[in-house]
Amino acid sequence: MINQDMLTKEIMADPANKSYTDLGITPLFEAPETAKILIIGQAPGQKTQEAGVCFKDRSGDRLRNWLGVDEETFYQSGYFGILPMDFYFPGKGTSGDLPPRPDFAAKWHPKLLALMPQVELICLVGIYAQKAYLDLPLKASLTQTVQAYQAFGPLYFPLVHPSPRNQIWMAKNPWFETDVLPALKERVKKVLSTCPSL
Repeated sequence: MINQDMLTKEIMADPANKSYTDLGITPLFEAPETAKILIIGQAPGQKTQEAGVCFKDRSGDRLRNWLGVDEETFYQSGYFGILPMDFYFPGKGTSGDLPPRPDFAAKWHPKLLALMPQVELICLVGIYAQKAYLDLPLKASLTQTVQAYQAFGPLYFPLVHPSPRNQIWMAKNPWFETDVLPALKERVKKVLSTCPSL
């Protein structure tokens, strides 16, 4: 039976990831079979890749606050999965990190999703994840998608990236904090309420 360790080795053996594997860099994702909530984000940042833990940064602190969970629940409960759109830091661009490789998620996500049959909620963090998983109009913006979050439930919940760089966006869109985040916390609480040991 295929498991996370086997897929990790398969991903590292892929010629497309050779430059990372040669440097001893392992793909960053978490796919516990007990996962109830899945976070699909963009790609690891450089600091995250160096730490070897998804969302182990200021963005992660903010994300956990949005979800209403602590670090122990997020990392150690087995109820959270994390699948970036690319499992490796893509490099720096002119205005931030480069985007995830466009073909990466399509190749690896289905295999990893199959390991998590109990997922009830998928948080789509950022426009790359949203365009990959939601049937959006071609010109749909991140703001429009997040504001229409109710249309994608109960399985999907679109979110802006929790990066501190999005502080200006949040200031311009106060409805995100007043309307979206309370709904997100309530949805997370409902899913986790059925989980033992929480």
